[in-house]
Amino acid sequence: MDPTTGPLLGFYDYDLLVIGGGSGGLAAAKVAAGLRKKVLILDLMAPSARGIKRGLGGSSFNADSIRKYLQQTSLLGIAINDSQMYGWKFKEEVSHGWSDLVQAVQEQVKSSTVELKRELKSCGVIYLNAWGVIVGPHTVEVTETNGRKRCLTAETLLIATGDRPQYLGIPGDKEYCLTSEDLPSLHHPPGRTLVVGGSAEGLEWAGFLFGLGMSVTVMLQPDLLPGFDCKMAEKIENHMIVGGVNFLYHCSLTKVKQTEDVISAPPQHLSKGRLQVTVMYKDGQTKHEDFDTVLLTVGRKACTSDIGLECVGVQCSQDTGRILVNERDQTNIDYIYAVGSVQHGHPATTGLSVHAGRLLARRLYGGESILCDYTNVPTVMLTPLEYAACGLTEEKANLTFGENSIEVYHSFYWPMEWTLPSRHKNSCYVKVICHIPEQERVVGLHIMGPNAGDVLQGFVTAMKCGLTKQQLDATVGIHPGSAQVLTSLNQTRRMTDALMLRGNC
Repeated sequence: MDPTTGPLLGFYDYDLLVIGGGSGGLAAAKVAAGLRKKVLILDLMAPSARGIKRGLGGSSFNADSIRKYLQQTSLLGIAINDSQMYGWKFKEEVSHGWSDLVQAVQEQVKSSTVELKRELKSCGVIYLNAWGVIVGPHTVEVTETNGRKRCLTAETLLIATGDRPQYLGIPGDKEYCLTSEDLPSLHHPPGRTLVVGGSAEGLEWAGFLFGLGMSVTVMLQPDLLPGFDCKMAEKIENHMIVGGVNFLYHCSLTKVKQTEDVISAPPQHLSKGRLQVTVMYKDGQTKHEDFDTVLLTVGRKACTSDIGLECVGVQCSQDTGRILVNERDQTNIDYIYAVGSVQHGHPATTGLSVHAGRLLARRLYGGESILCDYTNVPTVMLTPLEYAACGLTEEKANLTFGENSIEVYHSFYWPMEWTLPSRHKNSCYVKVICHIPEQERVVGLHIMGPNAGDVLQGFVTAMKCGLTKQQLDATVGIHPGSAQVLTSLNQTRRMTDALMLRGNC
């Protein structure tokens, strides 16, 4: 068969061929196979610069699992300290074993990969640990791990290759710095750590490591939580500063070098050695400082550059490299679709990718027409004080509707489980953003506190149904519990600003 002309007479090897093992692609594949379609998944990603391989499920699925494990590890450390106020006594000193944690996490990730493969097989999906590159219309060249090549055809192609952490392109970054893909495989404690980047990923890792007793410094390169609600971002930052995390401002990392001999440590490409970083400030001054570990969290790059998209003319954003799609998750090439973090202009969460993948398969093969709604997508940040949000930020709401059309209700609260150990009375916080002309319809909801993501989940459904402030007020709160604070909000941003202005007079 000539790969430049595509299959003859419309006969294809597969109905659906998924390039990449991202969570959205897996979800679409399982639904399509359940609808009696012949489905193939090709998933072989290059290892990180430090040699760490990525498991099936894509960056979001595996990273989310690891994030949750590490958050729980950190929270358990806090709980141990709190437990003394609840009457618990320990016969011996409590300490944390980093290598034990790493081993347990890696075993769980491997177990999840095995379970995913078992699910695919039971659904009838064919899975190949192979590299796929588009070489012509409906045609993909498959390269297996043994080097064998062959061409396969499919009526529909789905791109679900996900994204990978970016590097800075400075001397020493790939040689000595780690990314979020590498750190969970580090078999020695990270020690004094510099986290480069003010992203959600960066603040989460800073919180995890600090909670395990590491000295952590965050370099906000370039900004603090870009795209998130500014006032919420400041509260998260303040909570971390009060807790003991250091922050560096108005500077950038320009060089990393090793200053001490390397001590070998498994896996083979991860090693232990003192690192010297060069930091340049806005005024041109430079400063040198030593760390044990430098973690880069400066954004993620879509895995779209080497899968043959240009061969058939799939359009990508010049700025992000992510694939341009329409409301049907369809590219400009009618038989090629994309889901997950490879899409340009859409949020990237595991839950959204899975939801979009399922809906896509049902539209393609199940006779359904429901589109994925990319608005009001809930998200959670597993920082030391968990943050969850759905809908608009306060800044976006003011820009969209105008400040006079927006009412913001907010309040601090003190979880009851925090009262005995006297933990941070004014840290937990909620904010509800309402559009006044629509009977104060809730257009944004933000929660900062324990289990914020779980608290938010039910309110997301209510927001999809047009939740209003009046309906929130009419809801019976569950006592004792933190979520009830959302049913009794009476303080507005305007009232708070007026009080502050009066107090400054």
